[in-house]
Amino acid sequence: MKNSTALKTFAPEIPKPSKAGKTFAHEKQRPFFNNSVSPEKKKVFRCAVYTRVSTDMQAEVEFNSCEAQEDRIKSFVSSQEEFEVFKVYSDPGYTGANLNRPGFQQIINDIRAGLIDMVVTYKIDRLTRSPRDFYQLIEFFEQHNVSFISVTERFDTSTPSGRLLRNIMLTFAQFERELASERVRDKVIQRVKRGHYYGGHPPYGYKPVKKALVFDPPRDRHVKLIFDTYVKTRSIRAIMRLLTKRKIYSRKGKPFVDSSIYSMLTHPIYTGKIVHKGKIYPGFHPVIISEELFNHVQKLMKETPRFHKENHPHLPFAGIIKCGECGSTMSVAFASKLNKEGKRKYYYYRCSKVGREGVEACGTKQISAERLHETVYNNLLRISLDTEYIKNLVFSLQNQTAHTRGKCVELPHLYKDLTPQKLQNHLKAFIKTCARKNGIEKALLVRKGIKTIRYSKKSIGVDFVLGSFSVDQSASEFVHPAQGSELRSEGGGAAQNRKDSNQFNQLESQGQFAPIENGGISKIRKTFIPIVFPNIQHNIWKNYNMTGQYHLRQTKLSTD
Repeated sequence: MKNSTALKTFAPEIPKPSKAGKTFAHEKQRPFFNNSVSPEKKKVFRCAVYTRVSTDMQAEVEFNSCEAQEDRIKSFVSSQEEFEVFKVYSDPGYTGANLNRPGFQQIINDIRAGLIDMVVTYKIDRLTRSPRDFYQLIEFFEQHNVSFISVTERFDTSTPSGRLLRNIMLTFAQFERELASERVRDKVIQRVKRGHYYGGHPPYGYKPVKKALVFDPPRDRHVKLIFDTYVKTRSIRAIMRLLTKRKIYSRKGKPFVDSSIYSMLTHPIYTGKIVHKGKIYPGFHPVIISEELFNHVQKLMKETPRFHKENHPHLPFAGIIKCGECGSTMSVAFASKLNKEGKRKYYYYRCSKVGREGVEACGTKQISAERLHETVYNNLLRISLDTEYIKNLVFSLQNQTAHTRGKCVELPHLYKDLTPQKLQNHLKAFIKTCARKNGIEKALLVRKGIKTIRYSKKSIGVDFVLGSFSVDQSASEFVHPAQGSELRSEGGGAAQNRKDSNQFNQLESQGQFAPIENGGISKIRKTFIPIVFPNIQHNIWKNYNMTGQYHLRQTKLSTD
């Protein structure tokens, strides 16, 4: 009995059959403490909660605040078994147009440090509003194995369907970017074609005011100084030295470099034009440099640098004045004298024959440049207001004949389309344009409108270039309309003037006396009108006062 009891005591217990089935005797029995195996621990995603509102006012609103977004995101994260909140990042009062936000930059740094597995936002636009930035952020997240979830839009890049939606959204974002870029290009082209500046850094001498370019004093005068100095010196280094000497610097307060000066000298924007992608359009901004001066500078820049510089570019008659007595060219001479203001140069036009052969070679000798300029300008202005003189001049030009071997032969009809009104309008346009300019610009305009000047002690002859200036409606209104009836054609009045103007415009459209745009030289052969007047100086500029519109007020004429 004892042995049987002992065997019963130390015999191992046979476990009862489980619910799943019976346990057989031949099966090995496992220890009680190792009867089951624990499952593998599941991965937990560390979620970065990001909230943002655009303005401080929105941050104070209850339902749109960052706190409301945070509560919604946390409730979503807590509903997912494998998600846990790592940290909350917030940017109240920051725009979504860029990524310059302190909270978001902290997310970027933590992603690079490997501390975040997923970024969760309330909406996609809380992350960024820029498609370009969104595309770059998605690429950045993929490089660091980080997913992105939008709670309200069910946007999850950790799933295949989420990645498909992401690619579709990026495709539409790319389409929207290209469409917006095309709209911007079309808008820029339309602004350029209408003559408006299309944006960007304004050129030196201008400043933007209400999306338009206006003068930027005194920089606009500095641009004029640069062009005038180049005509005189033909040297960009000389311009740099002059600007440094006068303490004229760029907008940044630094001395000008040769490339910036070269850019100014070759930029057509200073002539009132807009340049866009190699094409030039007429603009509406004010003009700093006349087209004549600009073209003259371009011509000088194309010439060899060793070419001699112009010593007297401001004298308008230099190179076009001839001696009426001997036919020689009258060259420029000057004498320096001291006065109250210091040393001053007095310029003269001297007959070249006198310079070569002596004082007795020609009776013309020389004439003061200032006196000759006033004489020519005053007489041309007087003639432009003398309707009877212009009528007689046109009649004589249209009926002139030549004597050949004792026979009287009519000359070709060079002036058959010339009318007194045409000539009067062109003379007024020439005088009006020259009155607005001075210095080198005025000299270039004068040489454009006058081909040759023949000077003698008794008379002065001027070959006026018809069609060298565009005639607008204001050019023919030098006299106040209420007081200008004496300049109208006989028997026509104002209606006749309009009729003549329409006929003249029709002839211009047919290519006769038609100037190029912006007052350029006529495309067809020029017609030279010889105008001769006595060498008498008039005080017409003193008797007529010039107003801001360049109209002449009528007063009594007087001559010396």
